[in-house]
Amino acid sequence: MSDTGETVRQFVASFEQRDADLLGIFFDDAIVFSNHGDPEVRGKENVVQVWKRVFETFAQVRFETIHQAVNGAIVLAEQIHHLALPGRESATTPNMATYEVRNGRIVLWHDYTATASPPAQP
Repeated sequence: MSDTGETVRQFVASFEQRDADLLGIFFDDAIVFSNHGDPEVRGKENVVQVWKRVFETFAQVRFETIHQAVNGAIVLAEQIHHLALPGRESATTPNMATYEVRNGRIVLWHDYTATASPPAQP
């Protein structure tokens, strides 16, 4: 996982496996994760625990990358998050994510999720 952009692509694709421990292989031990509006989470084990709870709650968790830009260690990713509670249809939410990757591991991850509905597509 030496290529920064490919590391993030593989990380995002791994969400469909619904395995928080699998996500953990992409994290540096000192990762800092922030989801806009929620308290910051520090440390690999703590971030893995966040995603274990998410996978326990939602029947579907899928992140779709629309655009991705890489500049050195920084990756910006425009994404659509697909989340569904058990027995419910998937809700789609626009998201912008920033990742910093060092030595093939994510050390910083900021998620900025849109809180309003996206504009209608022409």
